[in-house]
Amino acid sequence: MRLAEFKDHQRELYHFQLRIGIAGVFVIAAFSILLVRLVYLQVVQYDYYRTKAEDNRISIVPIMPNRGLILDRGGAVLARNYSAYTLEISPGKVADLEKTINELAAIVEIRPSDRMRFKRLMIEAKGADSLPIRTRLTDEEVAKFAVNRYRFAGVDIQARLFRQYPLNELASHLVGYIGRINDRDVERIETANLTANYKGTDHIGKTGLEQSYESELHGITGYEQVEVDSGGRGVRTLSRTSPTSGNNLVLTLDIKLQEVAEEAFGDNRGALVAIEPSTGGILAFVSKPGFDPNLFVDGIDPASWEELNTSPDRPMVNRALAGTYPPGSTFKPYMALAALELGKRTPLQTIHDPGFFQFGNHRFRDDKVGGHGTVDMYKSIVASCDTYYYVLSNDLGIDNIARFIGQFGFGAKTGIDVEGEATGVLPSQEWKRKRFRKPEQQKWYAGETISIGIGQGYNSYTPLQMAQAMAAVANNGVMYHPHLVNYIENINSGERTLVAPKLHRAITLKPENIEFIKRAFAGVNTEGTGARAFAKAEYTSGGKTGTAQVVAMKQNEKYDERRVAERHRDHALFIAFAPLESPRIALAVVVENAGFGARAAAPIARQVLDYYLLGKRVDKPAAEVPGDDDDD
Repeated sequence: MRLAEFKDHQRELYHFQLRIGIAGVFVIAAFSILLVRLVYLQVVQYDYYRTKAEDNRISIVPIMPNRGLILDRGGAVLARNYSAYTLEISPGKVADLEKTINELAAIVEIRPSDRMRFKRLMIEAKGADSLPIRTRLTDEEVAKFAVNRYRFAGVDIQARLFRQYPLNELASHLVGYIGRINDRDVERIETANLTANYKGTDHIGKTGLEQSYESELHGITGYEQVEVDSGGRGVRTLSRTSPTSGNNLVLTLDIKLQEVAEEAFGDNRGALVAIEPSTGGILAFVSKPGFDPNLFVDGIDPASWEELNTSPDRPMVNRALAGTYPPGSTFKPYMALAALELGKRTPLQTIHDPGFFQFGNHRFRDDKVGGHGTVDMYKSIVASCDTYYYVLSNDLGIDNIARFIGQFGFGAKTGIDVEGEATGVLPSQEWKRKRFRKPEQQKWYAGETISIGIGQGYNSYTPLQMAQAMAAVANNGVMYHPHLVNYIENINSGERTLVAPKLHRAITLKPENIEFIKRAFAGVNTEGTGARAFAKAEYTSGGKTGTAQVVAMKQNEKYDERRVAERHRDHALFIAFAPLESPRIALAVVVENAGFGARAAAPIARQVLDYYLLGKRVDKPAAEVPGDDDDD
């Protein structure tokens, strides 16, 4: 019995020791695993977790650079920056957004428009760290919120730079505006591999120079390493890489000339482009009506956007750049030059103008009832004889016209240094084949050429193209690409990078032919359709009036603007250059639905030339000149 008990004790001891051994192995294995894990974490992964710990302790805060200024040729500021405080909410850190905004409204005024803008920004600026609920806080509002800051997690005051356009509507289409970055902008930024440089940046150029020169104006983003506490608040700055301010743009534009030109339009719609012929520098760039670019900086309110977007005057359309118009009789001097260069006419050759040109069964009327009688080339330009050019266009043919006229930039983008330029239409047989799908539409009919010669038909060009062509004539066929920026200035070093004039082409023209055309241009302003507008001018100039149909008239129907709806009335045009001997300025004016060019467009050109050449300024818009001008 005792032996059995002893044997059981031995067996139990054996099992106990076995269990102890297994447990020991398990413990040793567990501690070995833990030791390996500790070695892995603290030795192998040391750099990784050290960086993670630093990330929790240190926050990288982007510092937005100052955006470059935009100035005119004399240093007048067209776009600048100013600093102000904004009340911003980080949506991801706020549990109940609506409740938080309501509580904030008890401390700081938050208007319904602020709430609507904030909701729109949440949709447009997805993933943004913080969004403004109120901008441009007063010192009193900043103090009120600071006292209550502890109550609002995810809400803070930020000092921000704001863009300002001190001249409001003046040159608005040219300067453009900035707006908050949206999904489309993000795609462009990512495509250009500029994501890092736009960290912390909320705005980007949307139109005009603000858009086209974004890379120069934006600058380089800086960074701060900031030590933060457990609540994410900054404790101290550890290091700082300062941002690099954007470059300034100094334009060829004369803002005082721009102001004179815009005021000369009065309440009329239209466009004007003035160019320095010897360089291609833009002196004035008008599109009327304009808009206030300041409306877009914080995000335009729906009411203002609706008003701009639905207005029949289309204030958001840059007419100088993207508007296309028939050139009317301003096209005739180029037709005459084509006839001289191609040997189809001499200056002394004449035609008899009975007041119409009969082509098949169609009668093309001249504006002057009874016609101009015997007409040579000089008179055809000065008196603006339609019949002369009906005959000439038929003799030249559409493709000869297109090839020669195309050299002056009609129907092609000029390459100006701002985006959004329209191409226009220089008609030809090839153009028509590409334009239309049906074979019967693609055929060019001889009768279509007739109206091309007086700047009607399919002709459609931008005011910029018309001004460029006028500058080319003034410069004896030497044509430069038009440009708006004179030089780019590095704000830190003061270094200036000149935008050198870029030769577009030198058109081969016989000196006697170009001189004849210039003399005819001069005759328009001394004894022709532009004489009344340029009476007693203290300088010599050349010009050409034009009137372009908006709605085609029926055959033998006489145009009477009093019986036509205002939006269907003819456009008034005028092209000019001065002084005649050594041209310093060339321009094109289009006044929409204003009737005869001599009456509505030429007086605007006179005011612009008077100011640019003489420093004289008329403080009231050009009035309609009473009289019996019925030729352009």
